[in-house]
Amino acid sequence: MDTSEQKNQPTDTGHPQESIPIAPKPYINSYLAGAMLGVVLFMAFFLTGNGLGASGGINRILVFFEDVVAPEHVDRTPYLLKMAGGDKNPLDHWIIFIVVGTVLGGFVSGMIHHRVSLEVIKGPNITVPTRLTMAFIGGILMGYGARFARGCTSGQALSGGAVLSVGSWAFMFAVFGGGYAIAYFLRKFWN
Repeated sequence: MDTSEQKNQPTDTGHPQESIPIAPKPYINSYLAGAMLGVVLFMAFFLTGNGLGASGGINRILVFFEDVVAPEHVDRTPYLLKMAGGDKNPLDHWIIFIVVGTVLGGFVSGMIHHRVSLEVIKGPNITVPTRLTMAFIGGILMGYGARFARGCTSGQALSGGAVLSVGSWAFMFAVFGGGYAIAYFLRKFWN
């Protein structure tokens, strides 16, 4: 009997059986995905004159909330003033649409391919709070590093690397080198 038929068969009580979880669809071929990403990057440059990135959009979203809570601080800080000073709306920027589209697109793709779930992926010898704490610390370091480097890995590696920016290539070598260098010291969090 087909699985779809089995889950709708009544039990002794006359009620349908509980649904069997649907297995996620396999991931796309990585070479095809890379080629598609290249086409998306080219179209971004061609249509908007800008590449891809995320940290600038996330930064603008945070500045929006900062402007709501402490507008005087935003108006006194030159870095923030460029984005949200006076009547400027930090959300009125092309990169916001990329960030929102990336989040929504990822969620819709996850729903279509049955990959959306609430879980914490961790090694067997680490607790969930420790894993979340380490992820939070890592996120802070990456966020600070992205602003310090004037772009995140997507902005620097994809957009900067595509136009052969020496700084972007140096950034990516530093990201991978730093990741491999620190992985040894943090391996206990995965074993």
